[in-house]
Amino acid sequence: MAIILKEAKQNEIELIWKMQVEGFTDLLEKYQDYDMSPATESLERITEKFHQPWTTYYFITVENATGNNQYVGVVRVINKEDGSRKRISPLWIMPAYRNKGYAQQAMLELEKIYGSKHWSLDTILQEKGNLHLYEKMGYIKTGKIEHINDRMDIVFYEKN
Repeated sequence: MAIILKEAKQNEIELIWKMQVEGFTDLLEKYQDYDMSPATESLERITEKFHQPWTTYYFITVENATGNNQYVGVVRVINKEDGSRKRISPLWIMPAYRNKGYAQQAMLELEKIYGSKHWSLDTILQEKGNLHLYEKMGYIKTGKIEHINDRMDIVFYEKN
């Protein structure tokens, strides 16, 4: 099933926040990264990010059985257009829709919009499924790893 990216609007900021909290709660519980988990980010912080001129949030949608678009995830793109790398931060698929290829399709759609080169992202080193996805999409580890706590490290990727 093909996904469609739908640019989020001002009146959908609270929905983004609620989806982000729900989408990252399982990782928060697993890694207990209370200082940096997207699940602990405030509505005010999401609103600040939404209004950054270089930030665009997209809902990842699929057509459901009734022909309506169902929101299955969200992705935030940072594109400062200053020569720096475009950045995915964060991308998440809601728990009920995971492992169906939606994240990969969303990344391909983003490349249609922004081009396929000069991207960066980071992810949890211990989440092997994420590593597999990003490497399959052509991202290469930069060598930078940030130790967060005894359970979790962040690994950084780039795509040229």
